[in-house]
Amino acid sequence: MARVKALDPRVTFSELAEWPGDGRRYELYDGEVIVVPAPIPRHQLVSIRLEEVLRQYQRTAGGLMLHAPLDIVFTEHNVLQPDLVYFRNERVHLIDMMAAIHVPPDLAVEILSRSTEVRDRGRKMQTYARFGVPEYWIVDPVANTLEMFQLDGGSYALHERPDGDPQLASATLPGLTLTPSSIFDA
Repeated sequence: MARVKALDPRVTFSELAEWPGDGRRYELYDGEVIVVPAPIPRHQLVSIRLEEVLRQYQRTAGGLMLHAPLDIVFTEHNVLQPDLVYFRNERVHLIDMMAAIHVPPDLAVEILSRSTEVRDRGRKMQTYARFGVPEYWIVDPVANTLEMFQLDGGSYALHERPDGDPQLASATLPGLTLTPSSIFDA
């Protein structure tokens, strides 16, 4: 009797890279392909304001801030496209500027939309934690909130700010503070 070889139904990053360009963004979760929808204007406006904060920090502290679309390849079967990422100055040399990024960022930022919130707070957050991203921000452009999470023992804990303090301070990027209302004001 002949042996039947089971095929792996999961998609790899190498296979995904061979797909014809159709203008869509894709993520891989353990080889499962997820289509990432295009963002709404409010999402983009908040993203631009956060980019400005991170670019200013980059100018003073060094490092590298990048925005979507951008593949972060944790493994051949786990590839995410964060809205924004930041690499501290001492880790920038790990990035090949001519290829997909294969190292976890120091900070990943996701700006929620109705179609991504469950994944951003669930599977995506778990994937970032699993691959050691030290800090994860979830930004809600409808509720006007910014939550900073810090990796603690393999999962994320909400980084609290002192009562009454309007500023949030990054636990991973020394000296980076921001007032959330500044990124949401019209």
